[in-house]
Amino acid sequence: MKIMVTGGAGFIGSHLVDGFLNKGHEVIIVDNLISGQMKNINKKAKFFLMDIRAKEIDTLFAMEKIDILCHHAAQMDVRKSVADPLFDADVNVAGTLNLLQNCVKHKVKKVLFASTGGAIYGEQDVHPCDETHPTRPLSPYGITKFTVEKYLFFYAVQYGLKHAIMRYANIYGPRQSPHGEAGVVAIFTSRLLDGQQPVINGDGTQTRDYTFVGDVVEANLAALEYPENDIFNVGTGIETDVNQLFAYINKHTGANAQVKHGPAKAGEQQRSVITAAKAERLLNFKPQISVEKGLALTVEFFKADRKQ
Repeated sequence: MKIMVTGGAGFIGSHLVDGFLNKGHEVIIVDNLISGQMKNINKKAKFFLMDIRAKEIDTLFAMEKIDILCHHAAQMDVRKSVADPLFDADVNVAGTLNLLQNCVKHKVKKVLFASTGGAIYGEQDVHPCDETHPTRPLSPYGITKFTVEKYLFFYAVQYGLKHAIMRYANIYGPRQSPHGEAGVVAIFTSRLLDGQQPVINGDGTQTRDYTFVGDVVEANLAALEYPENDIFNVGTGIETDVNQLFAYINKHTGANAQVKHGPAKAGEQQRSVITAAKAERLLNFKPQISVEKGLALTVEFFKADRKQ
């Protein structure tokens, strides 16, 4: 199949490109390189420097005759979404609609959509939560992801466009950027390897479901073959607090840094953990990489990347 990966020069997107290529698919990358990087681009893929909001998307769809859209391009900074909701909606909603309209026009078979399992549920009633948990996004970013999910339902009913919505936990791994606020694993790893002191926000007891990017690839590969329209959590169902996360990274980097706490971040969610039991049941997907193993692999990547 021919698969278009938007955001294919980014952290998660580039791993998906590699995964699809390894399975023998043809891959088209669309990325504006605002957060993506040229070094992440697989040379076996065809790359187009383009914004998902551009009119030229129509020409690209017509020219390449896409079978599957794997949509990962997004404005993903939660704080930026709070500061500028209009820009957030322009990229995440209007940009996605530009893609979906072209999917219908050019007869794309299916959309794999990167949603969020952290921001979309808000403060959870149960831990871990499944896909039936109430959706209570607390940020414009989470709202835009939820909005696109509803648009996908519309496009399925109105036009028969198939979809698989992938609600990601806190994804980490090689190629994650240490810049910005989205990747605490990359931030801690980078600072410890540079001999700098990371700061843990608050008391460090806030928990997240840290899921290795390689498992995300496997979930998407499984969803590619699934015939129905559905929503799937992609997570481990295991909570790890920030103090434990720091301890693992401190150990694997060999930094032996002191633990330093700073002020708590206003409005930060205290607990977030999701179960992928539905994906295990319907997609035969189950995360394989433990947090400690995944962090060791991530540290190895960051060390090797510094030597290049």
